[in-house]
Amino acid sequence: MAARQATAIVAGVGSEQGLGAALARRFAREGYHVLVSGRTEAKLAQTVRTIVSEGGSAEPFKADVTVESDVAALFDRAEANGAGRLDLAVFNAGNNAPHDFRTMPVEFFEQTWRVATLGGFLVGREAARRLAPRGKGTIIFTGATASLRGRPPFTAFASAKAGLRSLAQSMAREFGPLGVHVAHIVIDGGIDGDKLNTAAPQRRIERGADGLLNIDAIADAYWHLHRQHSSAWTHELDLRPFKEPF
Repeated sequence: MAARQATAIVAGVGSEQGLGAALARRFAREGYHVLVSGRTEAKLAQTVRTIVSEGGSAEPFKADVTVESDVAALFDRAEANGAGRLDLAVFNAGNNAPHDFRTMPVEFFEQTWRVATLGGFLVGREAARRLAPRGKGTIIFTGATASLRGRPPFTAFASAKAGLRSLAQSMAREFGPLGVHVAHIVIDGGIDGDKLNTAAPQRRIERGADGLLNIDAIADAYWHLHRQHSSAWTHELDLRPFKEPF
């Protein structure tokens, strides 16, 4: 009997010209069946159409990473009949938005935490439940500059991303010895995708050629982490354009 196709989950897919979609395309090119997950059906469908048109295997799965039942259903689907053996899960959800600290509503702070930190916990927990008993697999969390240092007016986002980083560290220490590679990637700079180019189109002009992170180049780094030999695992990797000060 032929082995079932390995499966990857990308939780937090938005625009086709965004990091989540680039990750899904990269994993599909490597022969994975990819569950493309996010909150907007039309965007998920577009990414899946592109993957399939290029000869890859993918399916959309609408899910909110802050809803426990949605996340459990996503992982159940990844291992259902007709899918395949789960081997890789990426948490890529985030909601970076500025807000003055003194007027910040509790709801704003809490929702930022729910997406970036609680969502990471729910996805990480489900992935660990499936992968740890097998003693193999990879879980990757997308971080940001704010994971390492906070600054106004992004107080809520920095707090949430710092929490996600600590979650990833704790998971790596618990599940690495069990054979599961847990990694955290710090995206230290602007991403050349729809989100930034729509919100701040002048930044692309100001930074010039290769002044923003290319989404496909970032996806290559995620794949490299997944393929590392277990004797030389990287837990945290930081990526930035060569023009980015740090």
